[in-house]
Amino acid sequence: MRGVVYKSTGSWYTVKTEDADFYECRIKGKFRIKGIKSTNPVAVGDYVKFELDDQGDVTVGVIYEIEDRKNYIVRKSVNLSKQTHIIAANLDQVFLMITLNNPKTYTIFIDRFLATAEAYDVPTVLLFNKVDSYSPEELGEVKYLAELYRNIGYTCIGISATTGKNVLKVKELMRDKTSMFAGHSGVGKSTLVNVIEPGLNIKTTEISEQHLQGQHTTTFAEMFDLDFGARIIDTPGIKGFGIVDMEKEEIGDYFPDLFKLKGNCKFNNCLHLDEPKCAVKEALENDELAWSRYRSYVQMVTGDDDGYRIDEFAEK
Repeated sequence: MRGVVYKSTGSWYTVKTEDADFYECRIKGKFRIKGIKSTNPVAVGDYVKFELDDQGDVTVGVIYEIEDRKNYIVRKSVNLSKQTHIIAANLDQVFLMITLNNPKTYTIFIDRFLATAEAYDVPTVLLFNKVDSYSPEELGEVKYLAELYRNIGYTCIGISATTGKNVLKVKELMRDKTSMFAGHSGVGKSTLVNVIEPGLNIKTTEISEQHLQGQHTTTFAEMFDLDFGARIIDTPGIKGFGIVDMEKEEIGDYFPDLFKLKGNCKFNNCLHLDEPKCAVKEALENDELAWSRYRSYVQMVTGDDDGYRIDEFAEK
C-alpha cells in the first residue's frame, strides 16, 4: 500500500492512503540502521509504502520504503548524537511567520531559514503577523523589513491572524497546495490556521509574560486537509535554526542577493570576507546590500552556530 505521512510522533506514523484511509504505522527496523543521520527517518509529507500486519485485534502498518523527496526543510537536531531533524517533506511552499516582538524574530533567524529553504528548493513566503498591534514606529520597521526581502525576490505579506487582515490573500496562495507554517513559538501559526479553517481547532496558548516567548503548543508536525483543496503542515515552534550539510563555499549561493554579485568578484571562490576586489563588500559599502543580510551570511560562514538564537549585532 502507498500513502502520505500526516503525523509523526517519533515512533508511530499516521499514514493516509490513496483511498483516503488512515493507518497507524511503524517503520521496519532496518531504517534505523541504514546510517540515516536523522532523528526522524520518516517525516510528515513523505510518501511511503507499507504493508498491513494484524496484531491481535489491531491492524497496523509496517513502512518498508520511503519514496524520494522532491524537497524538505531540515535543521540541526537538538539531539547531538544525530545530525539533522527533517521538519517536513514534499512541500509546495512554506510560510515563515515573523513578529517584531512578543516574541521577537531576529533577521539572523529569518536568513538562516531562507538559506535552508533555498538549499532544498522550498519556495518561501514571509508573513509579518500581528500588524494590528504595532505602533507607527514598529509598522515602519515591518515595512522596512518587508521591502528588504521583497527586493531580494520573496513574497512578503503583512497580516493579522486576530483581525483577519490579508488572511484571504494567504488562503488564496494555499489553494490546491501543500504548505507548511513555521516560526518561533508564539508568532501565531496555530491562530492563523484556525482562522483559515475554523473547524480544525488547533490548540493555542498565550505568550509567556515572563520570557515574552510563546509556549510550545504543537508537539509534533502534523498535516491537515482543508476544505478548499489545501493541505497544511503545522509545526512545533522553532527557537533556533542550526544549518546542516552546507559547505561554507556554497552558503553565499543560497543568498540570492549575494549570489547575483558573485560573478563580479575578482576570485571565483571569493567568500566575501577579506578578499580583495569583492563585489559583495563593494555593494555593502555603497548601501546596495543590507547589512543585516551580510551579517547573517558571515555568522553562517564562520560557523558561529551559537549565535543563531539571537542577533548579536546592533543595527549599523
